[in-house]
Order: sequence, then structure tokens, then C-alpha cells
Amino acid sequence: MDTVFLEGMLFFGRHGVFPAEKEKGGRFTVDLRLTVDLARAGETDALADTIDYEKLYTLVRDIVEGPPKNLLEAVARDIVEACFRFDPRVAAAECTVRKLDPPFPGALSAVGVTVRRRRPQEARPH
Repeated sequence: MDTVFLEGMLFFGRHGVFPAEKEKGGRFTVDLRLTVDLARAGETDALADTIDYEKLYTLVRDIVEGPPKNLLEAVARDIVEACFRFDPRVAAAECTVRKLDPPFPGALSAVGVTVRRRRPQEARPH
């Protein structure tokens, strides 16, 4: 299997457990890797045979800049699940979400999570 990835997407969001995080918001970065069979796209050179990066970026942006979540784990999970709904060819997804400059009692540039999921067998296209 092959990989489509978008790295270093930067967004403003209001995710966090503390009220100040939801009120003030902050910067988040997202790295996304999707496992997809790209053989046909390589043969045809047609956008329809691969994952459209712009649409994928918009999907991620809408989640990160959308309704606040308490945990980065929930944000990453929502992104991964949205990728599975977005295109049935996505066999697996890995999403890293980082909160930059978190309100933390110490010197720390970011905190984050990485969520990896495989599409359930019964939901994979045959």
C-alpha cells in the first residue's frame, strides 16, 4: 500500500480542558498520513484516482477550527474517522495533533497525540 500525507497544517482552535483554552484559543498543527492504493493514479495521472489534497486539507481544517473538544485525542479521532468517511479507498490513517505553546507550568513548545486506525475489515471496498 501507498501513502498520501499532509504535514505541518497549521490552524487556530479552541480545544482544551481549561476554560481559558476555549476562550483564548491557540495554535495547533496536524500531520496526516493515509494508507491508500495509488497504483491506478500513477497509471492514469488523473486526480479522480487519488485523494484530493485540497479537499482533505479542508476536511481537517473544519474539524480543528470547529467546535471545541476537551482532548487532543478526540480531535485526532474525529479527523481519522472523517478520513474513512471521506474516501472508501483509505485503508488506514495516522493523525498527529499538536497544541503549540500549551498553558503548561514549564518550558514546553508543544504537546500532542498520534492516533492510528485501520478501516474495519467489513467496511473495506472489495
